Amino acid sequence: MRLLAALSGGVDSAVAAALAVEAGHDVTAVHLALSEMPAALRTGSRGCCSREDARDAGRVADVLGIPFYVWDLAEQFREDVINDFVAEYAAGHTPNPCLRCNEKVKFAAVLDRALALGFDAVVTGHHASLTDGVLSRSVDLAKDQSYVLAVLTPEQLAATVLPLGGITKEQVREIARDRGLAVADKAESYDICFIADGDTAGFLRDRLGSQPGPVVDALTGAVVGEHDGAYAYTVGQRRGLALTVPAPDGRPRYVLSIEPVSRTVTVGPASALDVSRVLTGRPVWSSPRPLPLACEVQLRAHGMVHACTVTPSGDGWQLALDTAARGVAPGQAAVLYDGDTVLGSATVSSAA
Repeated sequence: MRLLAALSGGVDSAVAAALAVEAGHDVTAVHLALSEMPAALRTGSRGCCSREDARDAGRVADVLGIPFYVWDLAEQFREDVINDFVAEYAAGHTPNPCLRCNEKVKFAAVLDRALALGFDAVVTGHHASLTDGVLSRSVDLAKDQSYVLAVLTPEQLAATVLPLGGITKEQVREIARDRGLAVADKAESYDICFIADGDTAGFLRDRLGSQPGPVVDALTGAVVGEHDGAYAYTVGQRRGLALTVPAPDGRPRYVLSIEPVSRTVTVGPASALDVSRVLTGRPVWSSPRPLPLACEVQLRAHGMVHACTVTPSGDGWQLALDTAARGVAPGQAAVLYDGDTVLGSATVSSAA
């Protein structure tokens, strides 16, 4: 096959490209320039898309002996990922920018362009398995990324190659060392790639400004603190609430909900975070199944799975959980699994 390998500058994408070359495919590499200020988006192992990453990607292509190009998608990344992230927080939601990047950039813009240029598929270094168009978890569950790929359509999955699903992260590094790839021991990125210093609240404050409002106790209705922006809070948060009135029972309080219009952050006991019913927006099915459906759902990128029953609700799903989940926030992704197989994904709209 004629494959386009997306090289991020890290070890995973480098090994994915190497394995594709060794499998006999005709491979061309591309690095996505996603930052409008590339020098500012890496601080040690935080962030990505720096000039260092572009150079590392180019060196990998040189070692593998494959053509290498850089595609400037910074404007689309800003519009579809960064601006979406800010707007979602402003609406009181908790978005997943990695999922949005996969949906809108890596497997939409890039895949569309690759197919238009005559490539058969795109190969990436995501840790997930893909066999005959069926997406499932990686053998390395600690690194599994099937959750953030669950937004892909069957058509997109059919034009995707994921070589790393059957090997662990340590095996990936060993393969890179054996092939003389300089990124073999490069620190992997974590947290939100476009917030290199890890200060999400500061990033949002710079863009949304000061928006003061009350922090209200759910049990008493009393104002127990003030905040400078509800966007700095997420459902389930315990630390950094700056409460001025202690709880009557002396126990910690957590963020239960965020109301952006009144700028009210409501807090309460941990038990109030438990939900057994989740409603979603319109789903994307990876492996369509008829409803009602008994399966499992994962509500966070590295969260627990919960057995559930899925029924239709408007254009989306209603998920009845067998056991309560804690801290489910609007904007998160609800990903359905049958064992290790991904069934589909939808955005949480509410939970109770």
